[in-house]
Amino acid sequence: MSIIKELQWRGLLKQVTNEEKIIKAQNNHKGVYCGFDPTADSLHVGHLIQIINLMRFQKFGFKPIAVVGGATGMIGDPSFKKDERAFLTPEQLEFNVQSISKQLKGLIANITFENNASWLSNMTLIQFLRDVGKSFNLSYLLAKESIATRIETGLSVTEFSYTMLQAFDFFHLYKNNDCHVQIGGSDQWGNITSGIDYISSNLGKDQSLACGVTMNLLTKKDGTKFGKTESGAVWLDSTKTSEYEFYQFFLNQDDDDCQMLLRFLTMLDEVQINQLFEEHKLAPSKRLMQTKLAELMTEFVHGKNGLEKAQEISKAFFNGDILKLSSDTLKQAISSLPCQEAQKGISVLEALIKVGAASSNREVREFISQGAISINNEVLTDEKKILEDFPIIDKKFYIIKRGKRKYYVIIIK
Repeated sequence: MSIIKELQWRGLLKQVTNEEKIIKAQNNHKGVYCGFDPTADSLHVGHLIQIINLMRFQKFGFKPIAVVGGATGMIGDPSFKKDERAFLTPEQLEFNVQSISKQLKGLIANITFENNASWLSNMTLIQFLRDVGKSFNLSYLLAKESIATRIETGLSVTEFSYTMLQAFDFFHLYKNNDCHVQIGGSDQWGNITSGIDYISSNLGKDQSLACGVTMNLLTKKDGTKFGKTESGAVWLDSTKTSEYEFYQFFLNQDDDDCQMLLRFLTMLDEVQINQLFEEHKLAPSKRLMQTKLAELMTEFVHGKNGLEKAQEISKAFFNGDILKLSSDTLKQAISSLPCQEAQKGISVLEALIKVGAASSNREVREFISQGAISINNEVLTDEKKILEDFPIIDKKFYIIKRGKRKYYVIIIK
């Protein structure tokens, strides 16, 4: 099977510049690259689609290349963004580049890593204008949808130059890394075709074998961006999003989105995915698709130990055994719960309302009468008590449990 057929059945393929060149690149084991913008010191789940696509191309015989934008990150890609991005300091950008490179190296085996600062940062403005700018007609650039959509709201010369810089990236990789294919999300079509056209203008259209593929963006069935929660982005860095929170994010996807995510984000083949769909239909309440997705993605990003930790916490929450967790695992579990700070001497009535476990004194009393509230595993029976009447965890934590599975944390200052 060709990589194109693979992308098609998965529902990933959006656009391809030249299918014949893609197949030729596959047969000749040419390089394929994807760029990663270092706007933060960690990638997030929205990046997983391109990370796994590089692995998918690798499986089909391509040599994967990940390019981190140490130079282009100084500008920021304006493609389909409403406003110009705030500039990062050189120090922050370098930190982000190093952090993202380390993440990628831990996820993809046998991959080439490049930082475009190594070839762009040494180019003078005059060199850029003579060697790159002369190849781009103004009307050609203004016709790019990613540029045209920003003209009315404002587009700086800095951002306007971005697509030419990315075009030079592809040219550099084509010449020096035997890279014939660039991949990206559908929002990258303009940048990818700019690179192909620039290569053709320098080498001759008949001589260029450069081509590109764009993928459908990872969005939920309601059209919203995948990877965003009420608390923000779901990061691949466990210090930003714990293994448990990461696992739960995928476990909580609905059935329709889960089917799409299994095709987009896993290496399961069509037979395996269809079989999983059928098994799920027989017992939807078991959430077999969600569980498989959560297991595969958590192990991929955080390793076997990270998955086991996430499963241990999930099981503890489900069974009401959270206090039986080890100290380190308990702290991770606590970090994922609704949490509020409070002073010593706070009453249980105030504490429950403060943390959101109840909305009023009347509701607290109702919960108490039902035996529905426990604090550090002791059932609350007296509304006049203060938190210090209960055992404390690690000299500062009180875990409030409401009902079977609602947990909250009060931290004593």
